[in-house]
Amino acid sequence: MLDKNNEGLHRGLKERHIQLIAIGGAIGVGLFLGSATAIKTAGPALAFSYLIGGLVIFIIMRALGELAVAYPVAGSFSAYANNFLGPLAGHVTGWTYWFMWVVTCMAEITAVGIYVQFWFPQIPQWLSALIALVAMTVVNLINVKAYGEFEFWFALIKVVTIIAMIILGAGMIFLGWGNHGEPVGISNLWSHGGFFPHGIEGVVMSLVMVMFAYLGVELIGVTAGEAESPEKSIPAAIDKVLWRILIFYVGALLVIMAIYPWNEIGTKGSPFVLTFSKIGIPAAADLINFVVMTAALSSCNSGLFSTGRMLYNLALQKNAPPVLGRLSKHGIPYVGILVSSAFLLVGVILNYLVPAKVFIYITSVATVGALYIWGIILVAEMKFRQSLSPEELARVTYRTPLWPYASWVALAFLAFVLVLMAFDSGTRIALYVGPVWFILVIASYYIFGMHRRNQEGSEALQFTPANARR
Repeated sequence: MLDKNNEGLHRGLKERHIQLIAIGGAIGVGLFLGSATAIKTAGPALAFSYLIGGLVIFIIMRALGELAVAYPVAGSFSAYANNFLGPLAGHVTGWTYWFMWVVTCMAEITAVGIYVQFWFPQIPQWLSALIALVAMTVVNLINVKAYGEFEFWFALIKVVTIIAMIILGAGMIFLGWGNHGEPVGISNLWSHGGFFPHGIEGVVMSLVMVMFAYLGVELIGVTAGEAESPEKSIPAAIDKVLWRILIFYVGALLVIMAIYPWNEIGTKGSPFVLTFSKIGIPAAADLINFVVMTAALSSCNSGLFSTGRMLYNLALQKNAPPVLGRLSKHGIPYVGILVSSAFLLVGVILNYLVPAKVFIYITSVATVGALYIWGIILVAEMKFRQSLSPEELARVTYRTPLWPYASWVALAFLAFVLVLMAFDSGTRIALYVGPVWFILVIASYYIFGMHRRNQEGSEALQFTPANARR
């Protein structure tokens, strides 16, 4: 039954927490720092690339929402894969998502150290990273509401910054703010080689970077097991994902590229710093450094939250040691969080003992893992639909639009992005390293006898839709 997959966890996340977690998951450090590289690839047409990727992400999120409303459990996609695609799929999905977030958090806590050195160069980078890790671990161990509050404010900082940049940028474009009263206009969007300066090829090649920017948006599914009213808060947050993408990504990029010629962006620092500086805001670089640091802390905070819940669910599935299924008196999977935190500590140490290229290779596996997770969400949702009788389907109130055609298109798009990775030297390594990870995870399933344990306890892992019990 469903409750077996959620036993002991406290539903302490309010709707405002879920809303901001959804926004925070969709807005990463890449928008503040990595946008310059993507702009060089596609020019102003990058906004079109984000729109295409955003539509696909919306379909994936609707499929995830359909499952999360019916099955609001900890572990989310791992539990869905286990139930609809089999124990092996649940095993691979859970461990891949755990590894993806651990690697991402390794990079983020290291980044925190770099951002702190911007103000205090005398503080060792490893020390700042260690303090950030300890602080986020403590936050996650208190209770789920503490995590929700921190993530609420972290996300709010990012949202306010982007909205301020869009408003100030619009003032420069139409009213001449910061430009001696002379409106900048929007001619920069087509005056330097056209809106598609690198043709359709530029749009296509930028899709890899665009989809990487959306990593973390699926985090809302992991919160379903601890949301106060998942049947209300999850759909409300997911339905706003598309227009948030339009505002925060497409809107911000169009404003930036209207103000500055796209072929000059990236030569003078972050586009956000340039915009705030031109409008006359003092210490613009300090402001954006603070925002990016909070974005990195947000990622680390969410990473510990999601990895702890994923290890907890893997323990329930008998795909991980039983000790990882232990909960504190506040319903926190503290053992899973501490184990993830320990691995992150190893990451901080490795960052100073081995060449940086090792992290590039490991991170490439994480990006392939994200494409895999999104694909699993779509396939699990299709299997879920196929398992329902007409009477059960009638009780499903939150559905994926244009099903199953939209789901198939989204799956094809993810496969296309995977192929595109072969055409870039920076991402091609993932196509070599990624399969090695999946082979190791699958091998561990059989080497440690998890296939036998799952056969013995398969009945205990089944759960029924929440709306079927009403």
